[in-house]
Amino acid sequence: MPEQQTADDRTGPAQEVALFLRERREQIAQRWADAAVFRTVFTVSRDEAVEAGRAVVEALAAVAATGRVEDSEADGFTVVREQLARTVRSRTRAGASTGQISAETDALRRPVTELLLDELAEAPADHVGECTTALAVLMGTLRLVMLETSTVAGEELINRQRLELLEIATPVIKLWEGIVAVPLIGTLDSARSQVVMETLLDAVVEQHARLAILDITGVPTVDSLVAQHLMKTVAAARLMGAECIVSGIRPAIAQTIVHLGIDLSSVLTRASLADALAYALQQQGARIVPRAVAAAESR
Repeated sequence: MPEQQTADDRTGPAQEVALFLRERREQIAQRWADAAVFRTVFTVSRDEAVEAGRAVVEALAAVAATGRVEDSEADGFTVVREQLARTVRSRTRAGASTGQISAETDALRRPVTELLLDELAEAPADHVGECTTALAVLMGTLRLVMLETSTVAGEELINRQRLELLEIATPVIKLWEGIVAVPLIGTLDSARSQVVMETLLDAVVEQHARLAILDITGVPTVDSLVAQHLMKTVAAARLMGAECIVSGIRPAIAQTIVHLGIDLSSVLTRASLADALAYALQQQGARIVPRAVAAAESR
């Protein structure tokens, strides 16, 4: 009858690394708290950096226990991806590049390796090599996870900045009591049209506006998609109780609209912002007369 296999025989290098990580978790977390990738994020309390490091060590141990040290999709990493994302976002906002974040993550390997070599000081050389290799692969996978998280965080930052720029590029101007205007400059795509609509509707509510002017003098071209966006914005403003006027329709744009067969009959239009403002003021009961006429009438 063959001899029963012992627990040590069934334990591979990855599983031994997992055991080492759990036993030395506190020491590793303490050393990592002084590493740049944690120290520059948790600047208020070192205890927070230690706690973050402890969570990452636990995740690495869980991954190593399964033997999937090269799998960036292992369940253990799923647990700390939120923590890693927070760290990466903070470093990205601070101006750190992907290469810098990668180097800072790679720097975490040295203190762990030193502790592992100390742990295996009496072990055979080949066994030490197997365990250090497993740890190196595991730390390399952590680095890959950080890079993937950095890429996602970078994309999120770019998208957020893009939306902020769209909001800045879409100001709402109060022209008169109950009259607001949105001067549009540049290409009007779906994303920007959504920002225009939301910004205009918010202004209608805040300013109690009864009339809103969309000035497209600065829009280079108007195609069927742009016209559709304008009509949706006009319809949304009407639902909020405001009449919307589209101004700045130049001759070339008027011809394009006609050639495309776009029906803007339901949209109130004026050739210029001045014409739209004059109409809006008249609707508010204001009378506009030239200064010379006003002076003559006052005599």
